[in-house]
Amino acid sequence: MKKIAQRSSSQASQVITRYIEELGDWRGAMLATLRQVVLQAAPEITEEWKWGTPVWASNGLVCAAGAFKTHVKMNFFKGASLKDPKRLFNAGLEAKTMRAIDLHEGDRVDKAALRALVKAAVAQNAAMRTK
Repeated sequence: MKKIAQRSSSQASQVITRYIEELGDWRGAMLATLRQVVLQAAPEITEEWKWGTPVWASNGLVCAAGAFKTHVKMNFFKGASLKDPKRLFNAGLEAKTMRAIDLHEGDRVDKAALRALVKAAVAQNAAMRTK
């Protein structure tokens, strides 16, 4: 896969689309699904391209997703403080603030539970901003 150059935030969505397309395998399809859930959960969210990966922000960083050789990781920057009743978080459980979801080929995304996590993260960022 070609390295994608960082772009300004106005072009981030195009860069993310190209990143997903260039993967050309199950990881691209998984990232496309995750992206769709994030955008549906929080229409006001902003797509950014940071650290060579898609990032979503609303009043601060919400989550990021990236493709690795054997899995796709979705990282919630303040995930440790989010309720996770469906136990989606399965990685980074020892971290002080972050939590992650590792998805492997063939895994099914619980879209409703993921949507709830994204909404909670966005609401948490908004609440922190008003303090």
